[in-house]
Amino acid sequence: MPERHPWLHCPPPHPLIEAIPALRDNYFWLLAGSDPDAAAVVDPGEAAPVQAALAARGRTLRAILLTHHHGDHVGGVAQLARQWGCEVFGPATEEIAGVTQPVSAGERIVPAGFTTSFEVIEVPGHTRGHIAYFASAHGEDPRPVLFCGDTLFAAGCGRLFEGTPEQMVRSLDRLAALPPETLAYCAHEYTVSNLRFARAADPASPALAQRYEEALGVRAAGVATVPTSIGIERATNPFLRCDSPEILATLAARLGRTPGNRVEAFAALRRWKDEFA
Repeated sequence: MPERHPWLHCPPPHPLIEAIPALRDNYFWLLAGSDPDAAAVVDPGEAAPVQAALAARGRTLRAILLTHHHGDHVGGVAQLARQWGCEVFGPATEEIAGVTQPVSAGERIVPAGFTTSFEVIEVPGHTRGHIAYFASAHGEDPRPVLFCGDTLFAAGCGRLFEGTPEQMVRSLDRLAALPPETLAYCAHEYTVSNLRFARAADPASPALAQRYEEALGVRAAGVATVPTSIGIERATNPFLRCDSPEILATLAARLGRTPGNRVEAFAALRRWKDEFA
């Protein structure tokens, strides 16, 4: 019987971070602050689900954190900011209406009502100015947390709408260098389809077969497959392993030649994923 890897399971969710499912497959992330009633939300693509979550929990929205300018991530900002008068953090290099605190790589932010300090990480590729937010811990849970928008997904990565393969490889490398126990909160529930592609790219991997089986079970139970962890992604995400011997062999069979370097391998893999059914 193939070896099973218990670390492939979705990690236990952070007690102060909650998913707000919205739109077709988005997750907006609601964070409880250190003040008893304080909350922040990451990438609210519409206002109504956030308002409902705040009302149900008796919390006040003190901050909005934005990773990039796409409508399904910023569509609720105007209404939420108007009602709550909260600060709005967003990438300094993108034009996003309503941002009051433009931030750049290397800056640290502490949202109102929070004691957690978030580092801003530059991760272009999906968009030119995409950023992520990283905290070494939040509340009493010692695990680091990452809000990575549409750059890194569970078993996948974002499409290259504005950036280049070189940029995305560098961005993914920055995220992959974070501690393996980091909880990675991406913005979409794409895990099952991403794992279907990952198994095509590395068909002999028992770890991928197991992760796919478990993701199907999790989704059948109506549970989110996010957060994932950086350790899980390093081991099974094909875009973080695009220069592994197994994936290079698959790409060589498809292309009729072996990609010459890691960026070329990533670009070929991303093009394949774009057309994968």
